[in-house]
Amino acid sequence: MEKPYVLHFITPAKNASPFDANMAYDAGYNAVIPYTGVQTSEVMGLVQDAIFSRGPRGVWRTGVFIGGRDIDMAMDMLNIARKSMIPPFEVSVFADPSGAFTTSAAMMAMVERELKRNHGGDLHGRKVSIFGATGPVGGCTAVIAAKYGATVELVAHRSVADVQAKADAYNARYGTSIGYTDGSTAELKKAILRNTDVALCCAAAGVRVIELAQMAGSPMLKVVADVNAVPPSGAEGVGVMADGEPIEGTHAVGLGALAIGNVKYQVQNLMFKKMLEGQSHVYLDFLSAFELARKDFA
Repeated sequence: MEKPYVLHFITPAKNASPFDANMAYDAGYNAVIPYTGVQTSEVMGLVQDAIFSRGPRGVWRTGVFIGGRDIDMAMDMLNIARKSMIPPFEVSVFADPSGAFTTSAAMMAMVERELKRNHGGDLHGRKVSIFGATGPVGGCTAVIAAKYGATVELVAHRSVADVQAKADAYNARYGTSIGYTDGSTAELKKAILRNTDVALCCAAAGVRVIELAQMAGSPMLKVVADVNAVPPSGAEGVGVMADGEPIEGTHAVGLGALAIGNVKYQVQNLMFKKMLEGQSHVYLDFLSAFELARKDFA
């Protein structure tokens, strides 16, 4: 009899996400076991307990999922888990804190799809401006865009120093050259939007980041994507179901939160299934998620 598929769900948060647990069961895991309040120093012990308990055959039917809310901690935990493996006892590991990795991957794959459809090219050579840049989705999209050839700037809504610190941290960790700029007034936002190809709205729910008046007349703006599903939208004129529809008074198209969320859902499902495939192990982060998303949805 084959051993059941078991997923060990590690999170530094107080509670494991019901969303992620449901996704794992729906993808095919028979059991999802949560470990909450986990510190980075505890990851190796948990992973090695998991890999040594099932034998060389059962190890292929075992996985580790890393949740939480902090993308840097999730990446640190993923790296620790990877270093904890002792061949042939190696299992697949997937990190997706607060769904930020798969949300970012879905958004950027859809942005790239619209660039290809309407402008004959991908992210390479594009200017990408990220509003709400200090959150997890903003950070992941910044790194994805930079890694795939875009010129990226984080837009400061209040403190430029805080956004600069984020840009510096991403550059140090991921080897990117992400910049930053002041977007604290309507006029500054208008100037940014006149000189960018892509605007990403990654701010908190219910926060209007950019308005039609600021987008209007931009000679460069091509795509505006918004992950905020709580009214008011982050980008005026971009409905939550927008999936490449033109934005009134501009030359750009919009991508709304629910359209992005639909692709995010499918990407996360496929990532879990990738862990279940074949006799091999994989390590999955937001760059892995983007590769899968652009292959299947771009």
